[in-house]
Amino acid sequence: MPRSRAVLPLSTVNRAPAEPMFRGLALTAAPLLRLFTKQDWRAGDKLPRTGGIIVVTNHISHFDPLAIAHFLIWHGRWPRAMAKADLWRVPVIGQLARGLGQIPVERNTVRAKDSLVKAEEALARGECVVIYPEGTVTADPDTWPMTARPGAARLAFKTGCPVIPVAQWGANYVMPGKTTTWPRLLPRKTMQVVVGDPVKLDDLAEAADNPTAVAEAGVRIMDALTTLLADLRGIPAPADRYDLRAGRRLPRDWASETR
Repeated sequence: MPRSRAVLPLSTVNRAPAEPMFRGLALTAAPLLRLFTKQDWRAGDKLPRTGGIIVVTNHISHFDPLAIAHFLIWHGRWPRAMAKADLWRVPVIGQLARGLGQIPVERNTVRAKDSLVKAEEALARGECVVIYPEGTVTADPDTWPMTARPGAARLAFKTGCPVIPVAQWGANYVMPGKTTTWPRLLPRKTMQVVVGDPVKLDDLAEAADNPTAVAEAGVRIMDALTTLLADLRGIPAPADRYDLRAGRRLPRDWASETR
């Protein structure tokens, strides 16, 4: 996929229907993103243009939702991102999230499963659901992907939709760390995004209700993202993977054995 795709008109690259607010915001934000950042987009031809898909991506910054949305929209898909419900209670941002058809996640509550139902409905309509498997901006000291929460795997098992890994790098230089800060736009940073092959989970589907199968699916998802990210960064990934609950890196396959 040519890396110059970002400069093409939206009407050329994405003719799929979307909310007028969504299309209008994309037309407004894209020129600003091109002005203040550079785009290095790779393997975009691997992203299915139709049908329900689950896009999983690494979370490196509070700026990266913009970078991922820009990439997906300019590759023909309108993202329906699953995000913390707290954002829906923030003035303006909450109104935007509702108007753009995003999916709130009530984490650590009895309503947490409702988000998966809404995601299933979106996938049944043939939409693109975006999930950050880690659930939050990575706490890994070197910004590598952490262990996965079970939501992406459960959604894949329930719907049978393909899980497409999309790794990204660069947004962490605009807004580094887990704290929201003013964006560091100059000098211009490069938003690198690469799409991988669908994560193979078919052999686990029959054991979808088994926590070990869900955990193993999470390991495979994070393996796929980590491999793509290592290629983007041009350095080898660590052998271990950071676990937020443990507060340190653990053997990458520990989840499939202990959860």
